[in-house]
Amino acid sequence: MLMHLSTWTEVQQFIARSRTVVVPIGSNEQHGPTGLLGTDWLCPEIIALEAEKTADILVAPTFNIGMAQHHLAFAGTISLRPSTFIAAIGDWIRSLTGHGFEKILFLNGHGGNIASIEAAFSEVYADASFAKRRAGFALKLCNWWHLPGVGELAREQFPSGHGAHATPSEIAITQWALPHVRKSAHYTPQIAPSGPIREALEFRARYPDGRVGSDPGQATPEKGEALVKLAAHSLTQELDAFSHESVPA
Repeated sequence: MLMHLSTWTEVQQFIARSRTVVVPIGSNEQHGPTGLLGTDWLCPEIIALEAEKTADILVAPTFNIGMAQHHLAFAGTISLRPSTFIAAIGDWIRSLTGHGFEKILFLNGHGGNIASIEAAFSEVYADASFAKRRAGFALKLCNWWHLPGVGELAREQFPSGHGAHATPSEIAITQWALPHVRKSAHYTPQIAPSGPIREALEFRARYPDGRVGSDPGQATPEKGEALVKLAAHSLTQELDAFSHESVPA
């Protein structure tokens, strides 16, 4: 079930049978010469939508702008400050828990979001902790590439040149789901350099075409399909286990 294509009464009916919801979350940022700017929000959305085809789950609208300040030297990147991002996540959580959701799984597609998402969780939990009461809900962060089996498959598909940004695995996923916007480009070196990630101008100087340690030319729609199918299956299992996680008295 897709929240944005449902009525409020349908969501209320869903809550009567399940109090778990998945929120795809990512970023709109450069992904090298062949990657779509929306790659990091598209990947978790694609995986969640694939899981929804075969499982009784609720997928919330995608949170598609994240913490991407280090990519701001590339046209098209849109970023929130960490503090803004944390506050916005908190409001999403308060909105959903206010309707009765008790388990919220954020399916993340951008490594740069991780620290801020975890900080947002801590901020929301702190409301309850300082008030000496139980929160009454649980939050979970899952990066799609860390879902069971997915990282292993990506390493098998791309034993070299996978890298840390504009990776062939994420680009393969978008190629499979969106074949009509598949991109190609000539770039050199074949495998981009690796190194630290800090602020925008330093990033642009270190990684002129936006890639970090990757060779996205290895991506194919077929490899993307295999990744999506496995990730969707693993996501369904993660949601089921999270939904049935017991809460101590």
